[in-house]
Amino acid sequence: MFKPHVTVACIVHAEGKFLVVEETINGKALWNQPAGHLEADETLVQAAKRELWEETGIAAEPQHFLRLHQWIAPDNTPFLRFLFAIELNEMCPTEPHDSDIDRCLWVSAEEILTAANLRSPLVTESIRSWQRGQKYPLALIGEFNWPFTEGVKSGGAC
Repeated sequence: MFKPHVTVACIVHAEGKFLVVEETINGKALWNQPAGHLEADETLVQAAKRELWEETGIAAEPQHFLRLHQWIAPDNTPFLRFLFAIELNEMCPTEPHDSDIDRCLWVSAEEILTAANLRSPLVTESIRSWQRGQKYPLALIGEFNWPFTEGVKSGGAC
């Protein structure tokens, strides 16, 4: 049976900039969107919100679903990556709670599209998805008869 890894990622945009997280992998500082794996007791939207808070310290709700990427990483690991959009009124200060994240940066789309230090090609593909402007309601991926009632940490943006 085929069992891909299920991950979520957030494109966070404010004041013409995008939020990236920087982490050191094999001695190299790499950029990614706030992203991570889906846990067993959460919905996709809850996972996106949790990963955003853990990696950036920002408590915000995904507003739109952008894209589902089916991808096979260079090590042949299969992924299904659910991409969400969050539009903030201002660039919030960040405070990563995940020890794997070195820092967060607000950068332009062009800086991401031309960066040589991206964690995967999905980082640029996610920016391209945002730029195409196709945003879908979160209900497109809604849960059905979901048994869990506890969400992730709540709070407003910034």
